[in-house]
This record gives sequence, structure tokens and C-alpha cells, in this order.
Amino acid sequence: MRYALLVYETEAGVKGRGDPDYQAAYKAYIDAIYGSGVAIAGSGLQDAATTTTTFRLVHGERQIQDGPFADTKEQLAGFFLIDVPDLDKALEWAARCPSTSRGGIVEIRLALEQPT
Repeated sequence: MRYALLVYETEAGVKGRGDPDYQAAYKAYIDAIYGSGVAIAGSGLQDAATTTTTFRLVHGERQIQDGPFADTKEQLAGFFLIDVPDLDKALEWAARCPSTSRGGIVEIRLALEQPT
């Protein structure tokens, strides 16, 4: 089963990305999750305050908005797409994510099966 691990960080967490200990923890996590063979894709995301763009169609018209679209304490900081047998395994990988040790949260979402 494919799950998306959506990693949310606080503003302080995003600003702390340059901390060598935090970078080392993330490198170890990334090495582990890809080394296990469960990771399909993943990436960190740039700071939402400077890079967020929202897009929607309203009655066929494009509406594009730059900047953060929600005023929240946490922001989407990255994601992993993993393929594991069940939710328990997804939870295990979420629990190991370094962001959780700094106040961040990991949202676990079951991915839609792609039509064949």
C-alpha cells in the first residue's frame, strides 16, 4: 500500500534546517527510508512564505495566488511517498522522521490506486 508522509514543520523548525545535527538526523532518515526499499519519492520543500502558489479553476477561469494561502503555525515542509504493507509500517516510518523531534508533525495519507 502506498502512503504519503506529509511532513509539517513549525516556523522555528523550518528556520532550524541549517543545524548540522538536524541535517545529520535527516540524512540518516533519508538513507534508512531509501535503503529499506520502501521509499518511492520524496523531497523537502522551500519555505512556504516565499514559494507558495495556489491554483484553482473557478467556472473555467484560472485563479493563481502567490504567497501563503493559509495562516497556520505549521507548514508543509516536505513529503515521502512510501510503499509498505500496512498503516502500522507507515506509522513506524513517520515516528522516525526527524521533524517530529522538533515539534513537527507527519500526516499519513493513503494514496489512491492508479487506474490501469
